[in-house]
Amino acid sequence: MRQNKSMPSCNIIPELGYPDVVAAIDWLSGAFGFDLRLQIANHRAQLNVGNGAIVVRELPSANATLPSAPTHSVMVRVDDLQHHYDRSSRYGAEILSAPVDYPFGERQYSCRDLGGHIWIFSQTTADVAPEEWGGISHRL
Repeated sequence: MRQNKSMPSCNIIPELGYPDVVAAIDWLSGAFGFDLRLQIANHRAQLNVGNGAIVVRELPSANATLPSAPTHSVMVRVDDLQHHYDRSSRYGAEILSAPVDYPFGERQYSCRDLGGHIWIFSQTTADVAPEEWGGISHRL
């Protein structure tokens, strides 16, 4: 698998939503021993423990005008995103977003599985330092 400084090196990355990302970083670090790897303003962060990683992302507040976001999803890094997208489409995955290239060196799509779970599939397209797109590296 191609490496990217803006992504954890593990293949499966749970994404957990919290109303306050900074408070979640502090709590998860203190309670569970996670290390902050990368922070994106106050709305998203990557944390590591051993060779594993999680993403913490902001949930909309209860009084936000946006529809409520799912509290969790699973990100999976793959080598051939287009092949993966085509296969999941054939099997009837509900495509939420078609493949898109992002400035942090990843191409991603998202879908919902037969149980209603949200999955994000990601292929590294470039090795991009987080500072190149506005992230802050804490531990790379």
